[in-house]
Amino acid sequence: MESPEQGHLQYISGGDEYTDEEEIKRQEDFATEKSKASAANKNYTILTEEDIFRRQGDAMASVCSVLSVSKTAACLLLHRYNWSANVVLEKWFASEESVRKAVGLLPESTNPVIGMSRSSSSSSFDEVLCRICFENFPPESFYSAACGHRFCESCWKSYIRTAINDGAGCLTLRCPETSCGGAAAVGLDMIGLLASREDRRKYNQFLLRSYVEENRNRKWCPSPGCAFAVEYHSAGGDDDGDDYNVTCNCSHSFCWNCTEESHRPVDCETLEKWKTKNDAESNNTQWIRINTKPCPQCNRPIEKNQGCNRIACLPPCKFQFCWLCLQNWSVHGYNSCNGYKSTTEKLRIATEEEINRKHFNRYTHFYERWASNENSKKKALLDLGRMDGQLEKLSEAQSQPKLMLDFVVEAWKQIVECRRILKWSYVYGYYLSEEEEESDVNVKLPLFVYLQGQAESGLERLHHCAEQELEQFIYGECNFEKFVDFRSKLKRLTRVTGNYFENLVGALKNGLSEVDSNGDHKRLRRR
Repeated sequence: MESPEQGHLQYISGGDEYTDEEEIKRQEDFATEKSKASAANKNYTILTEEDIFRRQGDAMASVCSVLSVSKTAACLLLHRYNWSANVVLEKWFASEESVRKAVGLLPESTNPVIGMSRSSSSSSFDEVLCRICFENFPPESFYSAACGHRFCESCWKSYIRTAINDGAGCLTLRCPETSCGGAAAVGLDMIGLLASREDRRKYNQFLLRSYVEENRNRKWCPSPGCAFAVEYHSAGGDDDGDDYNVTCNCSHSFCWNCTEESHRPVDCETLEKWKTKNDAESNNTQWIRINTKPCPQCNRPIEKNQGCNRIACLPPCKFQFCWLCLQNWSVHGYNSCNGYKSTTEKLRIATEEEINRKHFNRYTHFYERWASNENSKKKALLDLGRMDGQLEKLSEAQSQPKLMLDFVVEAWKQIVECRRILKWSYVYGYYLSEEEEESDVNVKLPLFVYLQGQAESGLERLHHCAEQELEQFIYGECNFEKFVDFRSKLKRLTRVTGNYFENLVGALKNGLSEVDSNGDHKRLRRR
């Protein structure tokens, strides 16, 4: 298959041909429109801890203002109804009495009582018995919730400290008096009076986490150590898997539905099937086969440690070949080798061993490419993480401000995303090939191979440009005029490659509907 940047772009059928320049111009125009639409239609919001605290404060202020209740009462109400001020107001005006009972707000008072008043006949040396520790203390050492059941300061502090250390249940803490029946809540006001600084910090963290964890439209980013939360805006009942993809501010992309890594273009069910199959098939031999290969010329074992599939053996061999198919690079070039060619498709399989061997070979073909792109994605993420230091060197070498070098970072972000999509597209291809093999119909697979190959070929060029060609400009080996040409090339490859992958994802999302009922391929639709 001819590369998108060599000769004419080829569609599977339809008879029309477009030159590279026409296609690239069309792709660039579409990229600009797509970028604007994507920003406007993003169906999630990334929340920092500051965002959450601010939202909680605004909600409490709103409830306090409308219902004329204290901040403590507003907090208890909002926590009960998933931090929705509208739901609080709706429930309150529907049945104030039942809402008060549910959250522990007594109708008489919402404030704690500090100390005990002395009668005029009481001696200044009279002490009061605490009904928890059964010790006597001065009256001013007693506290109570709104119900009036008084206990000494020490017992209250111990009670609150234990509740906070036990976990998020402290947000619904009630009076410890058994006869009270849990009628009176212990809220922010008493926590502020009686908890230590560290316990107050923990309590506030439980409040913050409740804003996310008690609402089904909010989740914490699953990336280890990430403190961002994500609020998902439902698309009105549309369970389109493509809408579940979320990219956190920490750069981790995940699926909102299953919280696994973002896995376009396959759905969550297919991902689980693939994980189960990998667990069943995994063994040391398979790892060695995937991670090391013999040089086709000298048979020296080689481990792939870069993202690009162009491999060069060590001196004195120096043979260059494709990591995936082992073909001589001078013949292979940047053309794709993504198609799976079964040598036994038309042969009658006589034994169970032959059937198993065929299935294993097909699985290994797709697994190897899935794993290879995972490794390339991880390497690209590491390179992206080191890019700030590289841009410092590039800025100095080319006398360009770092703000003018954002195109390099965008290229690497595109590489990471495309590697992820390409990785999961091989899972799609595995089950598609299995489906067509079982039905003895080979209709959609050729179109899939074409679209995937077109996208993969573009990605290999982009990855090579960003990984290999960039180095000569970092170390000042080329003049500024060549750097300007490189910048234009990298920007163009970034845009065009992104569009090829969007075309691939769109086609797979639509079930490769470009194939008509007769098995012929329609011309790919223009966007």
